[in-house]
Amino acid sequence: MRHGLAQLLRMEEGLEICGEAGSAREGMDIIPKVTPDLVILDLTLPDKHGLELLKGIQALYPGLRCLVLSMHDEALYAERVLRAGARGYIMKEVAADHLVNAVRKILSGGIFLSDAMSARMIEQLSSVRSRGGPAGIETLTDRELEVLGMIGSGTATKIIAEKLGISARTVEAHRAHIKEKLAITDGAALVRYAVQWAEHQKA
Repeated sequence: MRHGLAQLLRMEEGLEICGEAGSAREGMDIIPKVTPDLVILDLTLPDKHGLELLKGIQALYPGLRCLVLSMHDEALYAERVLRAGARGYIMKEVAADHLVNAVRKILSGGIFLSDAMSARMIEQLSSVRSRGGPAGIETLTDRELEVLGMIGSGTATKIIAEKLGISARTVEAHRAHIKEKLAITDGAALVRYAVQWAEHQKA
């Protein structure tokens, strides 16, 4: 898919692909070599979650324009990637139709979101928060969401800790916070929820 979208952009006047990468590490290595005006990145990468890559890019290259392209639900991730410094979010299923428009809009200084997501975010800003605040999975932090995804894929606590570079105790703290926020009472119920959520993300 990456090669197909790159070809789509190459056909556009005034746009040029200056580099490609298949992982977060490759991406971080190539950016200083090719000095792009815009980085298009996926959330699902073999070595690191795309949100962490996005934050790393913004930390090292503040202001570098980034567009996130992903299969994951924009209702859950669009606001998160904007907070992390991205200038747009586009679902893979509509990428062929909207990618060029998204790239041109971001390069001209704008922000790209689908009409539905733009309306949703405006509605959130204009509505009064309920007394208890937002509930459910949207209240999880980026790291908690990452841990939930790993639990759903059957990854053990020790492996989660190694992959994220944190202690097993910190992973357990994240699990506790996730259970509290999702009103889940025990570990088995959390695993069932995580597995169902992970499957939904793949659908």
